[in-house]
Amino acid sequence: MLLLQMPDYRGSDENRRYLLPYPYFVYRGDILRVERERISGRIFETDRLLLDISLNGNVPVNSSENPDRRGMADLDPTFEIGPSLNVTLLENRQDHYKLKLTLPIRAAFSTDFSSVRHEGWVFHPRLVFEKADMIAGSGVNLGISAGPMFADRGYHRYYYAVDPPYATPTRRQYEAGGGYSGSTLTVGLNKNIKPFIIGAFVSLDFLQGAAFEGSPLVKNKYAVMTGITVSWVFLKSSKMVE
Repeated sequence: MLLLQMPDYRGSDENRRYLLPYPYFVYRGDILRVERERISGRIFETDRLLLDISLNGNVPVNSSENPDRRGMADLDPTFEIGPSLNVTLLENRQDHYKLKLTLPIRAAFSTDFSSVRHEGWVFHPRLVFEKADMIAGSGVNLGISAGPMFADRGYHRYYYAVDPPYATPTRRQYEAGGGYSGSTLTVGLNKNIKPFIIGAFVSLDFLQGAAFEGSPLVKNKYAVMTGITVSWVFLKSSKMVE
């Protein structure tokens, strides 16, 4: 189960809570891997390099419930998919920590479940630090990731453009451009209490200097998302690769 509190979109001052089912199962094959963070297809791997498939997504927004978007079209849920090159910069197996650079490039799509539309491209490089058993014997694992985000005009336009029919005296017309899309910092903890995995995280977005900063739909120059997960591992593949 996943409990989330997050803004309608990055830069919105309207926040929502979501209680979502959070299926968790683990499959680690030679190519396909399913884990709590993602589904990935391992295309190429060495001791230091891994090329796989990266996924992401965003919730829909009902514009009638958001004062800044009232009268505008709703935002459909989006999903993103694309390759990610992951570079291990530092690893200490004795002390159980790792520092990685991830370089995902994803195509973004929106859907109303009757059709799918391409909305643009996202590049989100991040440094990722992972520390297992953060306090010796506790079984608590730490993850920290941080990095800038970049997106093209189409992606920014989907969230931040105001076309002439939707312009009002308090919501001026705005055309979003591509480029810098802010920076993110995420800190998460999890602990395995078999057969459950309990986790918590906080993610911060910093939008100062973003290409869409001038949009009338941007009310906050930062955004906060928090979440708690309680997962029951009910299925594992019978063969687990190293």
